[in-house]
Amino acid sequence: MNNAPVILIVDDDEGHAILVEDNLRAASLDNRMEHFRDGQAVLDFFFARGPGPHAVKGGTYLVLLDIRMPKVDGIEVLRQLKADPELHKVPIVILTTTDDSREVARCHALGCNVYLQKPVDYEKFATAIRRMGMFVTLLLLPAINEA
Repeated sequence: MNNAPVILIVDDDEGHAILVEDNLRAASLDNRMEHFRDGQAVLDFFFARGPGPHAVKGGTYLVLLDIRMPKVDGIEVLRQLKADPELHKVPIVILTTTDDSREVARCHALGCNVYLQKPVDYEKFATAIRRMGMFVTLLLLPAINEA
């Protein structure tokens, strides 16, 4: 088990993605971080489709996933990853502005590990991400597709 997962930030809002990464770094995380601007891109990464980077055999990942995105939304990304026999163990944190109780219930039913609402206020958002970063330092995660 590896305790330094690659953190995949899946969010079409470039400003939110930068804010997330900056505040995770402020929490002393030095993990590699990748930004995906839509759900299709992260699915291509995990399912090794098309050109570009793909998930590494034996790698550990933590997905920070927005719901509302172009091409493929976060709900579909969650559904596909959690339905896969190997990828279902990748932890997924829903990180979105949506606070609809039906969406929260749906995401948990599909297998999300944590559902966090992005606070609207900048300082509250930054503080929430830093706290999440401190939590990430304690995680032990299973690798995917280990030999």
